[in-house]
Amino acid sequence: MTNRKPARTSSVVESLGIEIVGGNPPPGGALAAEPALEARFQVSRGVVREAVRILAAKGLVSVRQRHGTHVRPRHEWSWLDRDLIGWIAASGISRADLLAFAEARRIIEPEAAALAATRATNVQRDAISAAYAAMVRDRHDPARAISADKAFHLAVLDATHNPVLQSLHGAIDALLSAIFDFTVTVFEGNLDNHGAVAAAIQREDADAARQAMRALLNYTGDYLEHR
Repeated sequence: MTNRKPARTSSVVESLGIEIVGGNPPPGGALAAEPALEARFQVSRGVVREAVRILAAKGLVSVRQRHGTHVRPRHEWSWLDRDLIGWIAASGISRADLLAFAEARRIIEPEAAALAATRATNVQRDAISAAYAAMVRDRHDPARAISADKAFHLAVLDATHNPVLQSLHGAIDALLSAIFDFTVTVFEGNLDNHGAVAAAIQREDADAARQAMRALLNYTGDYLEHR
């Protein structure tokens, strides 16, 4: 049995995380006791405790002495945690969660685009435009298309020069991966909106960047709502 190996801990965290977001156990339910988890995963108690600590830091579980480890209510989870988004996708993301993510992006990203239009350096403006060009070029290659789409949105966040928005890198990256299977069929139809965002940022037009990003996200959100 291996003690605190990071790979062992990560494996336990991922397995339990996917199960929890999938409803097993449901919010309020108890995780198996430490000895049962040790036996199941063939790891030491130290690995189990470290895994539970990580899950607790992500808001998924609470630990109380003599009461065990219980799943916290869903609204208390760290929904912008990259790992959590990945686990939700792996467990079979629900339509309600897809729409919740789309709604959050509609709140955050238009204002990020507006800030980018006024704060981006020339290098950052070029990075946004280059990512858009890659989206157009690779629109028929799903793997390359999603990579370019991520690069576009992350470049916009970078260009805000706001550390809070920049810290959303991991969440946006994971979120785009999670929803791409649902939106790949309409990817090409949203290219013009991406181009409008890039063009507005290039000419330092904050209002136009905001409106173009809003149109971009509305296009995706409306598709998810009616699919």
